[in-house]
Order: sequence, then structure tokens, then C-alpha cells
Amino acid sequence: MAIVLYARKSVERENSISCETQLEYCKMMIKPNERDKKVITYIDNGFSGGNVNRDGFQKMMKLVRQGKVSKVIVYKLDRISRSLSDFVNILQEFKEHQVEFVSSQESFDTSSPYGEMLVKLLMVFAEFERTSIINRVTQAYAHRSEMGFYMGGRQPYGFELVPTVIHNIKTKKLSPIPSEVGQIQYIFEVYAQENVSLRRLLDILIAEGRQPLNGSSWTTAKLSTLLKNPIYVKADSDVYDYYDRHGVQMITDVSMFTGENGAQLYGHTKHDSGNPDWSDMKLVLLTHAGIVDSDIWLKCQRKLEKNRQIGNSVSNPTSWLAGKVVCEKCGHTMTTIKGKVNKAGEMRRYFNCTGRSHKKICTGPKVTIYAEDLENMVYECISAKLADLKEMNRSTRKGDTAEINELKIRIKAIEKSEKQLLDTMLAGGFNDDLLMLANQRATQFKKDRLALQDRIDELKSIGDETDTVVNLARSWKTADYKRKKDVAMIMIHKIIISEDGSTKVLWNI
Repeated sequence: MAIVLYARKSVERENSISCETQLEYCKMMIKPNERDKKVITYIDNGFSGGNVNRDGFQKMMKLVRQGKVSKVIVYKLDRISRSLSDFVNILQEFKEHQVEFVSSQESFDTSSPYGEMLVKLLMVFAEFERTSIINRVTQAYAHRSEMGFYMGGRQPYGFELVPTVIHNIKTKKLSPIPSEVGQIQYIFEVYAQENVSLRRLLDILIAEGRQPLNGSSWTTAKLSTLLKNPIYVKADSDVYDYYDRHGVQMITDVSMFTGENGAQLYGHTKHDSGNPDWSDMKLVLLTHAGIVDSDIWLKCQRKLEKNRQIGNSVSNPTSWLAGKVVCEKCGHTMTTIKGKVNKAGEMRRYFNCTGRSHKKICTGPKVTIYAEDLENMVYECISAKLADLKEMNRSTRKGDTAEINELKIRIKAIEKSEKQLLDTMLAGGFNDDLLMLANQRATQFKKDRLALQDRIDELKSIGDETDTVVNLARSWKTADYKRKKDVAMIMIHKIIISEDGSTKVLWNI
């Protein structure tokens, strides 16, 4: 039976005691009557105590399980583990194999009930310390990001880090590299064009010899990552709306989105049935200048979303709404299934919840959602939306762009005030007199918002070129299957089917 001396030094604390010094302290705990026993040392240099996936530790435990160890000695308890649950399991395993556990600095061993109790108490505090450190780091990260600091990660192509001072704190910020800016702008402009896929974009760049200036090579994955990154966009109110509509937590106020600076998106994206959930993501405006106009950047985002929806949807091509219909109860996509032939010889299609058929986690709607009925309803909704719309071939004058963005920011501020007023009214925070004033205020908000929108429409109606008017509603009436699917992909965010069969359409337009 051997005595094992175990030492660990974490990469998280470079100034912590060395493994060699730890072993010297451990040797001092070997009793005189144990001098003849075999002593084995295991070292994990550069490993965190947050888990047990450590080479030296695993070798030691293998020896324990073989019944070849009588005692394990460590410098301190947290050298074994900083996780209480892991430590309790390790302690239990030591007991099962009659292995004593000794800590040189805490001066106790598990051969007595008191020592075992003390071990558990100390590990509670060890885990508390670790959790506190993690919380402090997380809070500091969030605070720095809210102040507009660049939060690191892989340095985006086209930028370099330069020293700067933000809120009297020395840090670094991104600065566009002039020789690479033109190439990035070209990539966005080409991909924004109709019928240019990521593969086609890659072929164009290769054919024209436009490889990255840092010596690497383009791939579709690299291009997709670059195109999705808000670091490049001149973030204005439209970019704010885009992320706000997707459920991203907006750290910077909309009034700051003036179309001058880039932004950073950080956090963790959750995926549900192939659809990204951005509710845990945060967007903060940074201090560097954006390099891609927001209209071009947003065109690229819509194309990338369309590609993702086509690739991720477990869809059946028998419905032009495929990929858009979602079960409210579980959030999974609903796909079309062919039903049995009825007495009239007809085979009706209906929408089926994949959370029910594929995941076995949902019961789906309690009523049958026939595809033809849903298609007819959505068809009429789209017809109504297109009835008064006109598609024009025009460009907004450059001088009007800043004014339009300012008007949009003012509208967002009014909408925020309207929501706050409504929340207060619903909470019963007003008496009768104040309620009357609140209603008057709400009416004024609406008038102001409509006036601002009228001004935006007026500015957009002034084009540098001759307007070509197309009746979209008329074209919709003669649309074929492909055209209907394309229009639905652009106009509809998703169609939510509730448990009782009621339908809600969320529009992009």
C-alpha cells in the first residue's frame, strides 16, 4: 500500500505556491511509522480545480480504485477540488477504499469523524470563494461592455487595436486598417446583390485575386462570420430596430445610434429546432468608426437569415409557408403532412408540430390546422398589406439620410414613452383626474409619432431618379408557388399556432 502526495497549481493564479513546495509540505505529514511505505507523487501543473479532468488526479484515482493506496496527502483541501459536489464524491470514494485523506495546512485527517465534518465545512467556503470570483469577473465584464469597451475575442479582419482612454480608463479600441477597409466594403456590396450566394461570393473573390491581406484565405465560413458581424456596420436606428426585433438586450440607448460607430454583439446564442434565440445576447455601441452603410449591411443580414431558414427548416415543399409556421406551445417548427384520402377522393394537407412527432416533447394544437386554410388566410393578409404599397425604383438623397435617422430615433423615444405610460396605466397608478391627463398625453404621443412618420415618408418620396410604380397587389394575385414562397420569406417573420388553433402572424414588413 502506497502513500500518495498530490499537488496542483492553477493557471488562474500565477502567484500561487509551486507544486514542488506543496510536495515538501506534504512529505512533512508522513508519520515515522510510515517511513518504510512506498511514496508516489502526482502533479497537475496548470489545471483548474473546477473539475476533475486532470491527468495526475485521474492516475491517482485509478490507483485508489485498484486498492493500492492507504493515504493521500495534499497541501490544502482545494488542491483536490474547488467543487463541493466533486469533493464529496471523492471523499466517499476514499472511504470505500479505506484511504485516509490528510491536508498539511488545515492540520486534520479523515480518520476521525471530526476531521471529515471539518473537510465538508471548509469545502463549502472553498466553493463559495470560487463562485464569488466568477461573479465578480462576470459583473466586471458586463460593466466594461456597457461602457463601450471592446471586450476581446478574435480580432476582426480589417481592424487593429490602438491605445485609447475611455471614461478615464486606459484600454484599447478597434481602428479600421485603411488597406483592408475597401476589401471589406466590396465584400458586403457584392453579397448584397441579388442571386449572389456565399459560394458565388467566394468564387468572385478568388477569380479577382481578392484574398485577405493578412496572408490567409477566404472560405464560405469566414465570409459568413464577417458578414454577420456588427463590428463593421455604421450602426443607426435601423440596426437598433433589427436587433431589438430579434430580442437582443440593447445596452446602448437608441439615441446613440447615429450611424457613425460600429457595435459589438456578445453573449450566448441558444438554438431551438434550428432557429437561433438571441434573448441572452447583448448589443453595445463601441467607439470605433463603422465602415459599412447600414442599408447594405441589413440587406446582407436578411439574405443570411433566409439561407439559415431554408437550411434549418425541416420543411415539406408542399406548402409555400414551410419553415414559417411555429407551434406556440413548444416553439418548434410545424411541417406539412399529407392526410388520408376522404370520401370525396381528396387528400388534404395539414400542419404537424415537429416537437410532437420528432422530439416527443409536445402534444401540439388540439385542432387540425389544414395547410390550405392557413395558406388562404395568410394569402389574404398579404394581399391586404400589399394593396396600398408601391414599389419604386428610387434612391434617397444623401442629404436626407441623417434627418431620416434622427426622425427614427425620435419615434423610438416616443414609443418607449408610450410603453411606460401604458404600463403605469395598466398597473392602476392613476386616479380619475390623472387618468384623463394620461389619455391626453397618449393621444399627443400618437399625433407626434404619426407626424414624424409622415416626414420620413415625405423625405423618402423625394428621389434622384424617376419613380417607377408597380402595383404589388396585382402581381401577388398571379404569383406562382416560388413567388409566394419568396414573398412569404421576406414579409413574414413567423406564424404562431396556439394550442386552440388560433393564429398570429409576426411580420417583417
